[in-house]
Amino acid sequence: MITISETAQAHFVKLLEKQEPETNIRVFVVSPGTPGAECGVSYCPPDAVEHSDVVLEFNGFDAVVDQESAPFLEEAEIDFVTDQMGSQLTLKAPNAKTRKVDDDAPLAERVNYMIESEINPQLASHGGKVMLVEINDKGEALLQFGGGCNGCSMVDVTLKDGIEKQMLATFAGELTAIKDATEHEAGEHSYY
Repeated sequence: MITISETAQAHFVKLLEKQEPETNIRVFVVSPGTPGAECGVSYCPPDAVEHSDVVLEFNGFDAVVDQESAPFLEEAEIDFVTDQMGSQLTLKAPNAKTRKVDDDAPLAERVNYMIESEINPQLASHGGKVMLVEINDKGEALLQFGGGCNGCSMVDVTLKDGIEKQMLATFAGELTAIKDATEHEAGEHSYY
């Protein structure tokens, strides 16, 4: 479920030495499965462990995860990195905003998962987002752009050179094209 690097495990052990005995860490997601999902790590004293929690054993401590957060922490990674700016813990949880779907899930569910976990985080830096309107019988995915992408002069480049290439490679043989279904109106909200 969660991978914790050796350096992060050593860091947690040092931090936990200063806490009351048998304190572990809790890894959680606030508002899981929503665009506002946030991941966190905190101390977890022994009396804070619930019977429904998932307990993952690591070197010298346990990571405790509440039942609601667990499916959104699949493939999560915690690392402790040091560079010229200092040291910090990093937590990457690609499924925090949307629950991972199975490889045999319907095409629309898999496309929506890709949009929420890979494409929208890239567009968010420009205040943009995209959503799937439909997949027609020709295998064309019709997308609706919103936020800063609506009316942006670069939307065609984003669609053709970015989103379409990425989606057609991922869904080769299932999708034939990616089309823009947005009625674009330039305005103050547009990035360019």
